[in-house]
Amino acid sequence: MGILMDLVAGDAREILLAITVDDWAGLRDRSRFPAYISLGGGMEPRWLDLFAQAARETTSSTVPGAFGEASCPLESRLQSKLSMLGDRTVERVDPHWVDEVAMLPESKIDRVAARWIELIDCEACEIDAEEKPMMRALAGELIDFCRNARDAEDVLFAWSI
Repeated sequence: MGILMDLVAGDAREILLAITVDDWAGLRDRSRFPAYISLGGGMEPRWLDLFAQAARETTSSTVPGAFGEASCPLESRLQSKLSMLGDRTVERVDPHWVDEVAMLPESKIDRVAARWIELIDCEACEIDAEEKPMMRALAGELIDFCRNARDAEDVLFAWSI
């Protein structure tokens, strides 16, 4: 199993509370959190950088930047909640990255997904043929997540090994 990764949009304190009490169903509640996506247990964080690279290459643009450069540790005002997360690491995602992904044209999603799969195959690991449709769908879900998260107060990236 790879790293468990989730992206959640909403109020950071509420997100941390839901993660602390393992309220994964609550994170999917659109009345509480405008957007949520589970990136599963088979991915690596570097794959989000490859997704951004695929988007740049497909659209001949300089955005979105690398995901790793768009996420940073939460500030100290939330440290008391962070200490209760156990092995989960939570980072804040730069809203510019979310906006840039959200603005990807609908007409380019299939090309972004195909290029993302190629980059993962070349740079990270080979994706089995039966997993490729799931990765194509995940690319679309990631873009939809960003579109739904655009006006959220915070976007957090929670992951654990």
